Amino acid sequence: MRLLIDHHYSAAIATQLRARGHDVVLAVERGWQTEGDEALLERCADEGRALLTNNVADFTVIVERWALAGRHHHGLIFTSDRSLPRSRDTIGIHVTRLVALLLAHPGEAALVDQVSWLA
Repeated sequence: MRLLIDHHYSAAIATQLRARGHDVVLAVERGWQTEGDEALLERCADEGRALLTNNVADFTVIVERWALAGRHHHGLIFTSDRSLPRSRDTIGIHVTRLVALLLAHPGEAALVDQVSWLA
């Protein structure tokens, strides 16, 4: 599975995942940090990437609308600041949980049209 990490997360997560051989890019590296949510999901779909984001409210609405229209995405992976805060202290936890998810879903289309929680 290929992954794009939204701009709200530490670049250290991507660095550590890449060191483990995973195909991961940051929205900031692509210059996509100012893209609207739907445009960002479209870019991920075009590249066959799942998206790690904390923006549950907005992306849930988008994927529901896409499903009704027959549009597909390559997966959403949500986090919550309550259960897994985005801080320097939790980078290792994010990496460990993402590695487990990536290894459990190795195919490029493994999460197509799925929503997962990084719990």
